[in-house]
Formats: sequence, C-alpha cells, structure tokens
Amino acid sequence: MYHIIMNPTSKSGKGLSIWQTLEPILRERRIPYRLYQSTYTGHVTELTRQITSVSTGQPINLIVLGGDGTVNEVLQGIENFDNVNFGYIPTGSSNDLARALGLSHEPKELLRQILDGSHAHMVDLGILTYESNAEVMSRLHSRPTHKSRYFVVSSGIGFDAAVCEEALSSPVKDALNKLKLGKLTYLCIALKQLFAAKAISCEITLDGRKNIFVPKLLFTALMIHPYEGGGFRFCPQAVNNDGLLDLCVVGDLPKLLILFALPTAFIGRHYLFPKIDHYTASSVQIKTSSPLWVHTDGEVYLKSDWISVSCLRQRLRFLV
Repeated sequence: MYHIIMNPTSKSGKGLSIWQTLEPILRERRIPYRLYQSTYTGHVTELTRQITSVSTGQPINLIVLGGDGTVNEVLQGIENFDNVNFGYIPTGSSNDLARALGLSHEPKELLRQILDGSHAHMVDLGILTYESNAEVMSRLHSRPTHKSRYFVVSSGIGFDAAVCEEALSSPVKDALNKLKLGKLTYLCIALKQLFAAKAISCEITLDGRKNIFVPKLLFTALMIHPYEGGGFRFCPQAVNNDGLLDLCVVGDLPKLLILFALPTAFIGRHYLFPKIDHYTASSVQIKTSSPLWVHTDGEVYLKSDWISVSCLRQRLRFLV
C-alpha cells in the first residue's frame, strides 16, 4: 500500500495535472494506493500524522507530490521516522531537494524508480528549536516555551529567511513560474531585501565549544544539502548523510559587494569574498541582538532572536 499526499496547487496549479499522468502507472501495475489532497495550510501535516500514527506492523510507504514546502509540512507530521519509506516527486518551483539529490525531471520515471525501491538510502534531518517573537517579548512575565521544526534541505536566520517570507506571498513568484523562470523569484526578491536589511550582531556557538561573534550579520544558512532558494549553492561542501550541518555565515559586506557575491552563489564561488565564511557542526546555537525571520526549508512562521539547530544523522529513509 502506498499513501500519496498531493499538493494540487504546487507549480502554479499544475500539481493536479502531474498526478493525472502518474495515476495510470499505479493502476497498470495494480498497486494499491490511497490519495490525499491538501486543501488548506497545515492540512499536509495533519494528513501525515493521520497516516503515520496507525500501527500496521509494516513500514509505511509515503509518496509526496509537491514542493520543498510540502515536504517540510510532511516532516512535521511523521510520528516515527524509522517506520516510514519516503518517496518524493517534485512539483514545486524551487525544488532544491530534488536538485541536490539529482532526481529525475520526469515524474513518470521518478515514480517507477520509487515503486521499484532499488535506490533507498538514508539522509540526515535537521531540527530547529526556537522562541517566537511573542515569546521573546514575554520572557520577564513567564518562562519561554521552546518549539521545534524539522527540515531536510536547510534552515536559516536573517536575510535568506526574509527572502523566503516574501516569496511565499509574492505575485512575482506566480508570474515567473508561468514563464518557467521560477528560480529567478528568489534572486529578484533577494535584491529587494538586500537594501532593506539592517545591521544586527550575532553570537554563534558550534557544538557547545567554539564561539563566533559576528558584529554585523546579514544571514546564516544551516544546510543539509548544498542548495536553497531556487538553486543558490550556499554550501557546496554539504553531504546529506554525514551527521553535520554546513553553515554559510555572511557578515558585514558592503551592499555593492554583495550584489557581486550573490550571483556567484549559484556556482558556489561566494566564499572568495571576504566576510563570507563556512563552518560545520552537529549542533549550533545562534543568538542575535534583535529578532530576525527564521525559515525551515523555505517555510517561514516567525521571528526569533535565539535558535538552536541540530543534525539527526541518517534519520529519513529516502526512495529514489
């Protein structure tokens, strides 16, 4: 039995039409399946929790049709990662997870590979613990409540998260998707956000030992895979099953210089510029002087001035 979660609005509404080309393959092979369609924000997580909370004594085969954001919602609902075989057919606009894994661009071929199950491998997950802005402001009155979110591509605080936050509701994204230029969405918004960014100081602690002070932080990206934001190769060294987070820390560069550095991130050459540094760690804590936007796999829900991020080694069984 395969449980298939489909986001019909992904890829500017083409998610449903992609599914309609895949369904005949399942019927032809007489493979039992059940389709679940998301209809509102948070529905994907609810559906996943419903599917994975049932104990059958057998691994649960879960296939997701959607973008990186849909995958992120699924992760929040999985009850037991050890009991899930995870298949992914990308139908989003940025598809950084598919890009990093080298997945086929042909949905039919990808479905056949998943069903054959001959290329299963384990990948790392990240877990972000945070305090929301409201919680930060109420510290003097009550003890803050820590909350967590999983991610499989990347997490970040600062500029990259602010870009994601705007992209989630940007009409530019829909327009560029229709022109098959969706990856330019993030570049266009990034240029806009660059000039709006304010100087914020930051303290970063790696594995509870190494402390880094950044007097003027633009952003920190914490990566499991090399890509985020529609193809920015912020951490080309990242390996998805080594139990380590790769960090791209961008500090106090003149904005004119960042304009030159940003496009080079598409080919991973941005470390040639000063104040752009790379680190690795299995756990990271970040404290900023003011709350900044935070994202997990491009999904943005809050601002925070404190986050803790850890890498869970080889936690997700991926079918490709």
